[in-house]
Amino acid sequence: MVSVESALTAPASTRVDQPDDQVDAVGAKRLAVVVNPSKFDRLDDVKEVVAKVCQGANWDQITWYEASKEDPGEGQARQALADGATVVCSLGGDGTVRGVASALVDTGIALGLLPGGTGNLLARNLELPVDDLSAALEVVLAGNTRKVDVGVVTWDDEPEQVFLVMAGMGMDARTMDDADERIKNAVGWPAYVLSGVKALFDPGFAVRASTHDHQAKSQRARMVVVGNCGQLTGGLELMPDARLDDGKLDVVVVAPSGILGWVAVVRDLITARRSDHRDLRRFASAWVDVAAARPILAQLDGDAVGPRQRMSAQSRPGVLLVTVPADEG
Repeated sequence: MVSVESALTAPASTRVDQPDDQVDAVGAKRLAVVVNPSKFDRLDDVKEVVAKVCQGANWDQITWYEASKEDPGEGQARQALADGATVVCSLGGDGTVRGVASALVDTGIALGLLPGGTGNLLARNLELPVDDLSAALEVVLAGNTRKVDVGVVTWDDEPEQVFLVMAGMGMDARTMDDADERIKNAVGWPAYVLSGVKALFDPGFAVRASTHDHQAKSQRARMVVVGNCGQLTGGLELMPDARLDDGKLDVVVVAPSGILGWVAVVRDLITARRSDHRDLRRFASAWVDVAAARPILAQLDGDAVGPRQRMSAQSRPGVLLVTVPADEG
């Protein structure tokens, strides 16, 4: 049995052997954790919590991989797969989740979601613990697995990228980009409210969003969001009909005109109304193409990615396994 001390001090690439007959409730024998160390002031304390929960489940093998700014999780997850991991956890923000998931698509290896960021949007949409690391890890160790869709997006002429929650252009990206990291660390998701207020004054942009059965007229919009799931931080339902396993992407075009338009949009978001009007248009499709008249700041799962002019996205149904509570999946 590995002690807490050895779990804390083992190098990230070190694996500790485990008896072949030791199998956890989801069939995994080798747990890998891809962590973003910048999200934690005392990473050793976090590792101690993980080690304690794993020991309580008679599962002492934990291999740690540290994400970086240059590689937020995909390379580390691929290394974990090469090292024989049979469940890979992300422990960081939504960018870490996306990086790890990108490596796990079509592998049959489950993604475990451990909360470590401000948004934790995929976990929220799956109704998993987002404020309790121990509870989230217990889901990984004793739960089932569920197949979910992922979205793939191509910005302009760039290579295809995976997203799990949303890709967007306009006000949402500005909100993410302007959020102060110090405020996020201090108060969490309300930091986005402060930056969102600034984004309200953006002038908008000309855009056309189309699908195989929906050709939208060009219009001015404040933001266009393509979502694999629909819940934001604070419980706001941007896309109340979005599902993680329906094989579709949901599209929202937010185009309020004046104060009354913003009132209508905010009312619909707060009440999760399934409305479709000129200020807030919604539709769904397996693929969508969004073209702006000029480069607009864009975001991918909450991370600003810089100005982009065209966004082509499609759903890939059921290609990712995630761990969920034992009574689900």
